[in-house]
Amino acid sequence: MKNSNRISRINDEILKEISQIIRLEVKDPRIGSMTSVIRVDTTPDLKYCKVFVSVLGNEEEKQSVMKGLKNAGGFIRHLLAERVNLRFTPQLQFKLDESTEYAIHMSQLIDQVAKERQAREIGEKNE
Repeated sequence: MKNSNRISRINDEILKEISQIIRLEVKDPRIGSMTSVIRVDTTPDLKYCKVFVSVLGNEEEKQSVMKGLKNAGGFIRHLLAERVNLRFTPQLQFKLDESTEYAIHMSQLIDQVAKERQAREIGEKNE
């Protein structure tokens, strides 16, 4: 239990630092302002870290951002090593997280069904 709490704190710190690095330090034009770090999963041995990134835009923009992050991975890892005091700085693996877009889509579908139900109820009252 103690180990998972430690990993959780490390994940939080890595998430905060990588978010700042991407927002302020990375100068790659492919990585736009609509890029945000959603979640970070670090292995217990601190060798690898999956960084889940959300990108708002079309499929081409998403692929461009992912290529930019992959190219900037070494630079991001170097800055992370300077800012987070760990014996080993994990290898970063960037993954596209589409859960935000899925949630927006589901919310739109729910709103659409609610409007249709409301319109049907109003139509029934008028009959």
